[in-house]
Amino acid sequence: MVERCCVRLPAALGLDSEDIQIDVEGGQAPAWLVPSSAGKPAKTWAIMVHGRGATRLEGLRAARVAHDLGLNSLLISYRNDGLAPSAPDGRYGLGSTEWHDVDAAIEYALAHGAHEVVLFGWSMGGAICLQTADLSHHRHVIRAMVLDAPVINWVNVLAHHAQINRIPYAVGRYGQLMLGHPLGRRLTGLAAPVDLKAMDWDARAVELRTPTLVIHSVDDEYVPYEPSASLAEKNPDMVTFEPFEGARHTKEWNVDPQKWERLVRSWLAPHLTPRGGPVSA
Repeated sequence: MVERCCVRLPAALGLDSEDIQIDVEGGQAPAWLVPSSAGKPAKTWAIMVHGRGATRLEGLRAARVAHDLGLNSLLISYRNDGLAPSAPDGRYGLGSTEWHDVDAAIEYALAHGAHEVVLFGWSMGGAICLQTADLSHHRHVIRAMVLDAPVINWVNVLAHHAQINRIPYAVGRYGQLMLGHPLGRRLTGLAAPVDLKAMDWDARAVELRTPTLVIHSVDDEYVPYEPSASLAEKNPDMVTFEPFEGARHTKEWNVDPQKWERLVRSWLAPHLTPRGGPVSA
């Protein structure tokens, strides 16, 4: 949530918004539609994907930048976040299932005038965006991604939490194996195994073909920043890494909103030029 200014609705930022419903598996997911500043139908839409345990409020951090760049914004909900319909197993899929709800948001945008989209994701929302860019049949319309403190490698995150919670290595490793094994369904309650290898974008770095800005604090206590830095190092043509200091998990904007918005605006603006057209300075 946007604690720094106690924002709870787009109107508190001076932004108009409309409550809409997006058709998803199991029903409809509430979302806010924030129109652009252009005064005419936007051809590019931003889709804001919050992290685990957060809500669509998290996307308000980027709403003003997107608005100023002429984008419509969809601040979405997704399965098991308390607003959207729950998944049959009631469990998070760490991005392996939630991306379908982002895909539904893309379909909504395309049906309402969008030609392309930019995905914004925080924490697990970043993992969801990466899966969407990889698996969606709409991936060709994803112009760029902006990821804040994203989970690039779940094995790294799970190992980090096992260490800080003093869980023996063997026990933590067994838990990881059960997440990805069909026999683990009885223990985890998941409807299907989670393929952690398929969501390891540090290992799959060269496969990422969507221009991506990654903002991540080196002081993130929840999701280590190293895989984000490694992703950019392994695929510099596609990924730009911008580190922050002194910010806890997903609190980069809260620590320095001017810097956060300046980075996003300066990086994203050239990626919004017409395809094949000149890049503005």
